[in-house]
Amino acid sequence: MQGERYRKSLGLTELVSLGIGGTIGSGIFVVPGIAAGILGPSSLLAWIIVAVSASCVLLSLAWLVQRAGFRESFYTLFSRVFGEHVSAALVILYLVSGILGICTIAAGIGQYLSFFGIGGILFLELLIIGVFCAINLIGITLSGITENILTALKVIPLVVIAVLLLPAIELENLVPLVPLTATGLVSTVLIVYWPFTGFEISAIPVEEMKDPRTVPMALAIVMLIVSGIYLLLNVALIGSVGSTVLAASPAPIATAVGFVFSRSGSIVAVIGIIAMLSALNAYLVGGSRVLHGTAVTRHHSWLEGLNPRGTPTVPLLLISLLSSGALLFSNSFERLAVLSVLATLVPYLFFCIAAFIVIPEIPKRMIAFAGIASSGGLLLLSFLF
Repeated sequence: MQGERYRKSLGLTELVSLGIGGTIGSGIFVVPGIAAGILGPSSLLAWIIVAVSASCVLLSLAWLVQRAGFRESFYTLFSRVFGEHVSAALVILYLVSGILGICTIAAGIGQYLSFFGIGGILFLELLIIGVFCAINLIGITLSGITENILTALKVIPLVVIAVLLLPAIELENLVPLVPLTATGLVSTVLIVYWPFTGFEISAIPVEEMKDPRTVPMALAIVMLIVSGIYLLLNVALIGSVGSTVLAASPAPIATAVGFVFSRSGSIVAVIGIIAMLSALNAYLVGGSRVLHGTAVTRHHSWLEGLNPRGTPTVPLLLISLLSSGALLFSNSFERLAVLSVLATLVPYLFFCIAAFIVIPEIPKRMIAFAGIASSGGLLLLSFLF
């Protein structure tokens, strides 16, 4: 690595923070309103479907990482099963999904900044990407500390918000008002998948982990926390204020809390911005490491170097610049989220296919097959509908 090495400073706490940071971001602060607008209270079914599907993908990835000895990059994990050409295509698609993901997160931050009536949103979104690029250039230690702090500042308040809203639930708000159709369900599942993407970031920075054997545990903890918070929060949101109110707001959690507890919406909006900053930081870490790991394996020397702090400088700058450039073409949260999910589902599908091929145990292969059916089926249905 041209005289420099990664710093092994990431423990279980940092890996869980990166996974939660990459997963709990803009999605949960924006998507509940979009989903409620499509299916009303029936949108809760979409959250359950996606939680099961994402868990199957997560388990498939964990078994692949474990079988490979906890030292493989995404590129080598794929290439062992599908060959170099397919692996390169999958990694490129994953990087595209990450770039679109950063754009989506930035657009979500913009929506919450508009809650305060702030102008010049696009400039601020680009500035935020630049600031977090600089933090990551300083090194993974600072980035990891930042992620731990931001994750704590968003997870604890989200749990508190859900618990505070539970007493305000009215059962009639949970009664379906919109007919459940295949088109509506597919559309809702597709947009709901966005808040669940990003958990795999826990498995990416293997060269910077103190003990890579903690990856499966980190992934499991991430999915348990994320699924629990999402399901509890969506029941509380729809039950307390109703799907119509949620659908009409660009910041549904802030609106719901402000509706039930007066003058508290601004506090929730700040929490939402913190959550999205955490996700943006995690996506920059994940994307730059995937690009760097692939470059090292394929011997692209101009992307291989690390700075004196053990940061892949060129990959990090490239991911940041491409994300900023893409944001200039579209600042629509919903459009960017759908595109990012579609690009992410293909690597997720191939994680499951690889696990089904190389894992001998029948129960594990059944779970991998469930991941294949759910992620592949969603991809197919998204084009049919």
